[in-house]
Amino acid sequence: MNGDAVPERIFYDGQCGLCHHAVSFAAKRDPDGSRFRFAPLGGETFEREIPPAERARLPDSLVLQKRGGGLVFRSDAALHIMSRLGPGWRFLAALGRLLPRFLRDRAYDLVARWRSRLFARPDGTCPILPPELRRRFEP
Repeated sequence: MNGDAVPERIFYDGQCGLCHHAVSFAAKRDPDGSRFRFAPLGGETFEREIPPAERARLPDSLVLQKRGGGLVFRSDAALHIMSRLGPGWRFLAALGRLLPRFLRDRAYDLVARWRSRLFARPDGTCPILPPELRRRFEP
């Protein structure tokens, strides 16, 4: 792990198949764990780290807690995560940022509305991953 940087934390909907795929995707592209840690929305870590007033305004999909504690969500979170996964993904994230946020968020919300129909509900709150990646998941 990179000693000068604390990993950012991705909070995800543990009951969402699409979220599980997104988390698995990010974890596999962060082999040393220097970029991200993962915890389900509503889990112990989420309850401990995010004040109640903040929790009330967050969507039930993907929330990124930056190193300084700031929160980003919806399309901003997805693009931020992509930008940290390597040069090709960074380029795609930059292209995505060319679209105005309100259009990106509308597309994000549309996918979020259909996600339960498109992706099977997972058995547990943590995605099925190799043991070496599971250590980065918090309750």
